[in-house]
Amino acid sequence: MPIDIITHTEMCAPPQRPSPERPVTMIARDLQVDDTMRPHQHPWGQVTFALEGVLRVTVDNSSWIVPPLRAIWIAPQVVHEVTVLEKARMRPLFIAAERTPFAGQECKVLEVSRLLRELIVALGRLDPGEAAAREALLGELILDELARAATRPIRVPLPKDKRLKALCAALIDSPGANLTLEHWARQVGASERTLARLFERELGLSFGQWRQQVRLAHAAPMIARGMPLSRVAEELGYASQSAFSAMFKKTFGSSPSAFFADAAAD
Repeated sequence: MPIDIITHTEMCAPPQRPSPERPVTMIARDLQVDDTMRPHQHPWGQVTFALEGVLRVTVDNSSWIVPPLRAIWIAPQVVHEVTVLEKARMRPLFIAAERTPFAGQECKVLEVSRLLRELIVALGRLDPGEAAAREALLGELILDELARAATRPIRVPLPKDKRLKALCAALIDSPGANLTLEHWARQVGASERTLARLFERELGLSFGQWRQQVRLAHAAPMIARGMPLSRVAEELGYASQSAFSAMFKKTFGSSPSAFFADAAAD
């Protein structure tokens, strides 16, 4: 499928197709809030990354929220959709299928090291007439750095049932809402027991566990922007900063400050 961006059509130039001679290519796109790349696929892999701004990447039954210093690996032929949540300087990498740094079809959340970020910036600054040898060297370094990148389990599974989809969409838009499952049941026209059963069957999580994943996903861009943890906790519906930090550490094995130390340093 071709890439189809709603609004800002002047930015819709087709991507530079990677090849064995050019295993890594990139196109710079500066996008506005709510710009969307409709579901599409391509024969090469993609690293979805933004120097600034926040993106949401949706693949099949999962969604990821991507702040700066994080990226999403999307394997070749995987259908994906990208939505801009905050004005973004998008710098996607296109990776030749025969040089993919990760096996399998699963998407991965990647930590973008300072070196990888600078390599991406350098690739984007190449002049069209600049030596192909430099582009090839940057590409090889990027591939090596991608293969070494740490991965993070920030994933929000999405349902297919219409009632559950309405509930989940509302919570993704307002992650700080502390409404009970009983309240949501009245809003979407299903019993509390039915919704609880659907969460377990379609998402493999309880309502509380799923809401926690949504809040973690939203916490990432907030912390990356330097928002104080006390305000992050308040925005996401936690009674205190310590309650938020305890939940975060239980999930990831480290405090929010340690987890996002690289973002804070930058």
